[in-house]
Amino acid sequence: MELIWLSPSYMRVSELQYLQEAFDANWISQAGHNITEFEKSLENYLGENSFVTALSSGTAAIHLALQLLNVGEGNFVICSL
Repeated sequence: MELIWLSPSYMRVSELQYLQEAFDANWISQAGHNITEFEKSLENYLGENSFVTALSSGTAAIHLALQLLNVGEGNFVICSL
C-alpha cells in the first residue's frame, strides 16, 4: 500500500525562529505567547462576536465540536481518521 502524504512538513527560517523562541521561553505546550497572539489576531480578523480557541489537534477540535453540538450516544457521525 502506497502512502499519500496530505501535509508534509515544510520549515522556513521564520518557523525555526518561532520554535527556538518557544524552547527558550519553555512554552512547549498548548499555551504561550504565540498561541494567545494567534487567537487574538484571528478574533480581530473575524470581527464582532468571534471567539477563537486554538486546540492541540484535529481530534481535539472534532471532540469539542461534537460536544458543542450535543452529539451523544445514539447519534451517527462520519469523520476522517
